[in-house]
Amino acid sequence: MILSAHEIARRLGSPSAEEKLVIDPYSPECQQPASYDLRAADHAVLARGDCTLVPSMEWVELPLDVAGTLRCRSSFGRQGVLMGGGFIDPGFRGQLTLCLTNMGNEDIRVGKNERIVQMILQEVRDGNQRYNGRYQDSCGIVGARDR
Repeated sequence: MILSAHEIARRLGSPSAEEKLVIDPYSPECQQPASYDLRAADHAVLARGDCTLVPSMEWVELPLDVAGTLRCRSSFGRQGVLMGGGFIDPGFRGQLTLCLTNMGNEDIRVGKNERIVQMILQEVRDGNQRYNGRYQDSCGIVGARDR
């Protein structure tokens, strides 16, 4: 089940640690009916043909019964921007590193605070495992791990 705007708002204000969702800073203008728009923490240029890592402005904390999927906003998709690596495990906390590839014909400028990616939140049934990988408590851009 995808979380609605109403459910996202309820969880943001929940006193229950098991249900509490954190999106900080939260902006009502970024809340969509079934998603939340994440904003760029800094100015960036998405060079034509390149993958650019952009940190989200928001610090996100997901409870154990919620996972997230990231998708490029359609306004960027129409310019040829593709989103890579778009899943957030339950229990994740931190800023998100957004992997954006510009397949369009021109460089694209992204402004600080600009809405660039949609975060879709889904319920995880019987969720009881917390993400504990290297991206936990991320701040700013976090590059790929060594394989």
